[in-house]
Amino acid sequence: MTLTAQLQAAGRAPALAVDVPLAAGGSARVEQWLRILPGKRLVAQAMQGDTPVLLKLFVGASAARHCERERAGMNALAEQGITAPRLLAEGELDGGGRYLMTEFLCAAQSLQQTWDALSSREPGAGEAMTLLGKALAVIAELHSKGLTQTDLHLGNFLLQGEQVFVIDGDAVEAVSPGQPLTAEQAQQNLAIFFAQLVPEWDAFTELLLISYLQHNPLALNPDKLAASVVRIRQRRQDDYLGKSLRDCTLFSVQRSWLRFTTVVRSQSERMRSVLRDPDSYFGAQPLLKDGGSSTVAKVALGDGSVVIKRYNIKGFMHWLKRFWRPSRAWHSWQAAHRLAFLGIATPAPLAMIERRFGPLRREAWLINEYCAGDHLLNVLGERGELAPDDITGPALLKVFQQLVAARISHGDCKATNLLWLDGEVLLIDLDAMQQHQSLRQWQQAWAKDRARFIRNWPQGSPLANWLEQHLPVVATNTD
Repeated sequence: MTLTAQLQAAGRAPALAVDVPLAAGGSARVEQWLRILPGKRLVAQAMQGDTPVLLKLFVGASAARHCERERAGMNALAEQGITAPRLLAEGELDGGGRYLMTEFLCAAQSLQQTWDALSSREPGAGEAMTLLGKALAVIAELHSKGLTQTDLHLGNFLLQGEQVFVIDGDAVEAVSPGQPLTAEQAQQNLAIFFAQLVPEWDAFTELLLISYLQHNPLALNPDKLAASVVRIRQRRQDDYLGKSLRDCTLFSVQRSWLRFTTVVRSQSERMRSVLRDPDSYFGAQPLLKDGGSSTVAKVALGDGSVVIKRYNIKGFMHWLKRFWRPSRAWHSWQAAHRLAFLGIATPAPLAMIERRFGPLRREAWLINEYCAGDHLLNVLGERGELAPDDITGPALLKVFQQLVAARISHGDCKATNLLWLDGEVLLIDLDAMQQHQSLRQWQQAWAKDRARFIRNWPQGSPLANWLEQHLPVVATNTD
């Protein structure tokens, strides 16, 4: 079997210590796989003799085309003097694939890794602003040289010391090499970058643009940029939610006539026994809930605990109402990932299972990370005798402001459906959650959510009065 065929057949688990013959003689030995797109492309850290290198192996049906795009992007960066890893070699793989070899940047990490390690990523936080400014300075340099990066995110920039490198030549396009992009072209590309951030960062866009404009002064239109950011973020959100239901890098999905299962891929091993038989965990410990519509258990699993929620079928008539549409577990899975995408706090969704008979749904299970927080009825008191303090008040308003900005209604705003944990309010029980396209429907849904949340406490109580004064009010309007 040729090397290309071996790598295609290996799926997501290619062997290590693979020797890749080089066109100029010798070989490079793979030491670590960094990224794998099964049957298409693999990225590896390798050694050529005593020299560390980065290998990109193209093994799919379009290997030559993708390799050429990568090489053209890297050449465009080099020709315009943009700091990027040097291309060292290229050639054919045995069996029809292609390879590119670049220098390996030792002790470098992506801006995404640096971002994830920040002590605070709250909008406006100093370290976060500085890091985003570094990326925007490089984007400005790209634009000033007539280049765009069509997959603009922090993971496509490497930081070595104080130097930022551009990677992923496949996404580099030479729009007007050597000539600055127009303001319209730059705005459209910048929108891709800003759409990667949670919506709360939108208020800081103009401040962040100072880092960009210092390197590429253009007459940008803030309103047009903001509109593009909203549009692209919505498209990214829809794409992400679609990925949560199909087998991909982030999610492992299995379908059969009798079952549908999706799990966050990084949690697959931890979830293995739960996915095999979720009901076996309900008898081992006291249940958190044992109602007609759902059964809930907390389970110690791996290095933490999870909550398993089974959505029951109460009888034949109940099944007739439910079998033809996605289960409540399916809906909650999508809702939780929607919130996570938008930076709205909720327990991490880990896996979802539907029992089926062909297209007909039966019982379903949702597995979330366990959060040890207390619900707001306990935290704020059932009688509402006190208004929220300077910590709980802003945190409470933040989550509702986020929901309003995204036009999301919870649908069941009982105080027991909001948890307080480490200075943050988390939303749970997302069965009825909706994101509304219609402004009128959103206004009606938000009015119900707002009124229901205030009714958790006695009318006229200090807490109810505070909520009435401070919770966002959406003005009535028509589409």
